[in-house]
Amino acid sequence: MRFRLLVKGVPLFVFLRGMPVFLRNYRTIKKQAGRDGEFPFGEMYPCVEDRYKESGEASGHYFHQDLLVAQRVFRNRPLKHVDVGSRIDGFVAHVAAFREIEVLDIRDLRLDIPNIRFRRADIMDDHFPLRDYCDSVSCLHALEHFGLGRYGDPVDYSGHIKGLRNISGMLKTGGRLYLSVPIGEQRIEFDAHRVFSLKYLLQLFEGRYRLESFSYVDDAGKLFADVPLEGKAVADNYSCRYGCGIFELTKR
Repeated sequence: MRFRLLVKGVPLFVFLRGMPVFLRNYRTIKKQAGRDGEFPFGEMYPCVEDRYKESGEASGHYFHQDLLVAQRVFRNRPLKHVDVGSRIDGFVAHVAAFREIEVLDIRDLRLDIPNIRFRRADIMDDHFPLRDYCDSVSCLHALEHFGLGRYGDPVDYSGHIKGLRNISGMLKTGGRLYLSVPIGEQRIEFDAHRVFSLKYLLQLFEGRYRLESFSYVDDAGKLFADVPLEGKAVADNYSCRYGCGIFELTKR
């Protein structure tokens, strides 16, 4: 019997629990197939974990932010929505299901996907050309990477400042910005990402944006939607070490 190495990384107790069931089921289906079954059997591909899991995962930063912000874009119905660096196979796909979305990213995208227009761009560029370009922008779990070089971008300690400045310039007065970043004790975990304190973020927004709503995903992956930003909770980053803050902002 040849097995794929997909059992690698499976906890031993799950492997020991799952393999007898796998072998029993295998004997059953081989017997049902008989000698001349229409589907020949290839190499073994044991998925010993799946029968003990729930039907899907509905938690974590990306699941909650992608769904929540796509719903907000649908509700607010902007004339032109532009995304900066968010997941193509998550948030961007959600939005493309019901409207056109333009995507800016420093990396290339060589796919022709209905409702998705792609433009390769460095959002940190000091001469970024797009000004008063749209009435709605999203940047989900992307700003924390700007300037760390992880995605081929130039290393720049102030990359997040430059990126946010150009996003603001691209957005028309009165337009909406949907922004999510990791929240917790402020730090750089090089070269993966920055983690922002809420106090620091609110200082960045002050005078530039009006806060419409704040939601967050805690360290356990649970969403808390539309919560008030209040003193002690802000100072403590809602008890997050590596949470996800989701802001809906209007440009002043």
